[in-house]
Amino acid sequence: MFKLNKKVVRYLALVLAVALGLALPAAAQTNEDESFENELSYGINFNSNGGLIGGAFIRSAYYMNERMYQFGGLEVVEVKHPKENRLYNLGAGDFFVAGKQNYLFVVRPHYGRELVLFRKAAESGVQVNAVGAIGPSLGLLVPYYIRYDYGGQGGTDIRTEQYDPDKHRNLDRIQGSASFLQGLGEANVNLGVHFKAGLSFEYGRYQESITGIEVGFAVEAYPKKLVIIPQAQSSQVFSSVYLNLYYGSRK
Repeated sequence: MFKLNKKVVRYLALVLAVALGLALPAAAQTNEDESFENELSYGINFNSNGGLIGGAFIRSAYYMNERMYQFGGLEVVEVKHPKENRLYNLGAGDFFVAGKQNYLFVVRPHYGRELVLFRKAAESGVQVNAVGAIGPSLGLLVPYYIRYDYGGQGGTDIRTEQYDPDKHRNLDRIQGSASFLQGLGEANVNLGVHFKAGLSFEYGRYQESITGIEVGFAVEAYPKKLVIIPQAQSSQVFSSVYLNLYYGSRK
């Protein structure tokens, strides 16, 4: 997954377009000193390894000097395999991912620095910050459970089991997937490390509240390969581009 595929390239193009469009007007505005002691923000994450919504995060930032802030944060995302193929069982009326054996959820506590590049103008405008962070990654491999029909001769015998490519060979008998909560108690925890860097664009007419977008890239590594789809190539290094939408308050 480390090699850039077409999906990552499309995300990267979008990220660069957003960054360029926001940075140009910000560079021309008048700087205004709006230093704050601390800031709390939270939001949702979109990334090239996730689905419609990649995850969520919370972050707390503290003043160091007029150009630099430090922050700590926590991010929770789902990492999907690029070969995931979502199918629909018409008879059961449910979806499942063919060949998937595990979900991969990642918890990312991190510490980072935020450098102010352009301050927003008085009471309006956009503030542009360069952001970098590093921290451990807790990769949770959660068994992917399906409902499989073992019945024959017109009868049904539906059992909920973790997908096994050697056991569940007939896709027509897969009735759908169970909730990820089904296998949460059997999660396999894998410790890794991650790094991310990007640009944030903060808006808001008032100093006490912020709304913003952060765009950038992230790299994550584990000591062993993490299996999501056993019949496809597994990886121990994951790279992605991301877009965060956030809201918060400062004082």
